[in-house]
Order: sequence, then structure tokens, then C-alpha cells
Amino acid sequence: MSVKIRLGAMMFFQYAIWGAWAPVLSAYLQNNLDFSGWQLGFIFSLLPLATIISPFIGGQFADRWFPAQKVIAVLQLLGGALLILAAQVTSYGPMMWLLLAYSLLYAPTLILTNSVAFAHLKSSEKEFGAIRVWGTIGWIVAGLALTGWRMLAKSADGVAMKGDVLILAGAFSLIMGLMSFGLPSTPPQKSKAKPWAFLEALKMFKDRNFLIFAIISFVVATELQFYYVLTSPFLTSPVIGVSQKSIGAVMTIAQFAEIFVMAFMLSWALKKFGMRRTMTLGILAWPIRYIIFVIGTPSWLVIASLGLHGFCYVFFFTAAYIYVDNIAPKDIRASAQALISVVILGLGNYVGSLFCGWIQGLFLKDATGASIEVLKAGWRNTFLVPTALTLVCLIVFLAFFREKKAAPAV
Repeated sequence: MSVKIRLGAMMFFQYAIWGAWAPVLSAYLQNNLDFSGWQLGFIFSLLPLATIISPFIGGQFADRWFPAQKVIAVLQLLGGALLILAAQVTSYGPMMWLLLAYSLLYAPTLILTNSVAFAHLKSSEKEFGAIRVWGTIGWIVAGLALTGWRMLAKSADGVAMKGDVLILAGAFSLIMGLMSFGLPSTPPQKSKAKPWAFLEALKMFKDRNFLIFAIISFVVATELQFYYVLTSPFLTSPVIGVSQKSIGAVMTIAQFAEIFVMAFMLSWALKKFGMRRTMTLGILAWPIRYIIFVIGTPSWLVIASLGLHGFCYVFFFTAAYIYVDNIAPKDIRASAQALISVVILGLGNYVGSLFCGWIQGLFLKDATGASIEVLKAGWRNTFLVPTALTLVCLIVFLAFFREKKAAPAV
């Protein structure tokens, strides 16, 4: 029980850090520091870019050289210091370089926390969901903490000008860095014959099923950005009519659904249906949600469909990390997690961010001052794209993917 409590606390702070800045940093940079849209977009591309580069380095350190919990501790302490320093910066150049350095430190911890958890769970399929759910709780708590802090302040804008969003994220990072020294010991699996773990992880692409799985993961990850980037503007448009004041609360429907599915349904589904069918259900949830967005009426159904995010994300992406842990050789599991992290959080998120922005611009370029009918048509065409692509993913996955048996212990 002590181990599970520490792992749960690890996930809580890991995602509280991200949740403290990701939903609101854009408002701070644009409204308070007058950053342009281009500058904003580039800053938000830094973490996906870092996730392409740095996880392999973190995986190599944890698989071959140092205990994973100490790697996490050092990275989080350094990252926390950079975030607090960035809170003092008001110009684009220094902010961009500081957040790039921070992203390179934070990106490896996304996969190392998974690796530490998997290493100390008897059954990842049964137990990981109950541990990972604390990450989603941490994300929500961070948002509530920031909201509460600004409500207590005499001037929320004045508080934001002091970079409170970055200070909060930095404080969470420093706390996690210190507590990580007390995480369960996860020593490296040293191999004299195969010293470069990330090269061994790349060899997993030789397996046909893993390659298909990785390609599908990449495409679905690109469509995830249609949800993260465009749902809020869609809901607050005249088409749906959610107010700016309540959009934050409405969007938490997805996070609460994610908590429920991860805590209570993931392990049941994996036991009942197996990995392949569970991930199939996860992929199926994507086009269902986007079809509801395409129809766009009634508004209550569109809002209620946010609850499908629990199945979209947990049954596919969370299950994907469990699948990789099951099939990867024991001595390269951190690097294998890094590999799928690069595919999903790095390449998928980066390409998806650019792609969904281009699609929205293509169909809604004349949205300013447009009639409700023009807006409806623009949003309908925008969401038809992820609907079609996720349906293709579902067909390809069902036709070609076969579940691989777990790798033998090394």
C-alpha cells in the first residue's frame, strides 16, 4: 500500500505541473504580455518538439545508468527552477528559450513516471489505471488552485502579470523533485552486450503488429489535437453558445469522465475484452464524438459528448502504454515507453497541432462576422476530417493488428 500511495502521489504532481500551466498559459502570454498568435503557437509547440528529442535520453539514463526515481528528481528540480525564473520574464526571446529548456527537462519525466509505476505493479493491466487516475486528479486540482488563488486576489489581472501560472507549476515541480527521492527504487537494467537501450527499442518496429500499432497511435494522436485545440472555440462559438465564463467548468466534463473510466473501467475492460478489443472500443469512441460535433445539435448532446473523452483517451492511449510495457523486453522498458511517447506526445501532437489549425483556417477563414449558417457549415466541415480519419484508423486496426503476447522476463 505504501508503494501505491507513493506512485499515486508521483502521478498527482506529474500532471498537476502540466495542468497548472497548459490550460491558461496562452491567456497570460497573449493578454498580459502581448505575445502574437505566431509566438504563442511556437511556444506551445516546444513540449511536443521536446517529446520527440529528450525521452530517448531519459530512457537511456534510466535503463542503463541511474535509478529512474533519481533521474526524475533531478529533472523536476531543475525544471521547477526554470519555471520560476520564466515567471520573471516578460519578453518573447528569453521566455521561448527558458520554456524550451524546461520542455527538454519535463518531457522525459512523462515516460519515466510510467516506467517507475509499471516496475512496481504486480499487474499493470489491473492496477495501472488506479495509479494513473491520480494524474488527472492532479490536473484538476492545479486548475482549481489557480482559480481559487485569483478569486482571493484583489486583481486577478495583476496577479497574472506576476506570472502566477508559472510560479504554481514551478512550485509543484520542486515538490515533486524532492518527493521523487523517496519513490520506490527503480535501478537500471544494465546490459554489457546491449549498452544503447534506445537503439534496442527502435528494433521493435521490425515487428509488424507493433509497427501497425505505432502508425495508428500516431494518426489518432493527430486527431486528439482537434479536441484539445478546437473544442473550446467550437463550444463558445454561436453554433453551441457556451459562455466564456463557464467554458472552463464545461470542459472538466472530459476530465471527470477520464477519472471514472480510468479508475473503474479500464482494468475491467482489459480483463473482459483483452487489449485488442479494448483499444478498438477506444478508437471507436473518437468518430462517435466527432460525428456528434458534426451534427452540432442539440447543444446539450454536444456538451454531453465530452464525456466520451474518458473512453477515447483511456481505452486507447492509457491502454497503449500498458501494451508497450507488456511486450517490451524488461531491460529496455523505459526506452520503449520513450518510443511510444515520441510517437504520441511528440510527433502526433506536433503534427496534429499544425494540421488542425490548417483545417480550421481552411473552412473557417471567413468566420469573423459570418452568419450562423456559415459558421455551422465551417465547423461541420472541420470536424468531418477527424471523423473520417479515425474511422479509417478503426478499419485498419481491426483488419491488420493482432495482439502480441507479453515479452518474457529477462
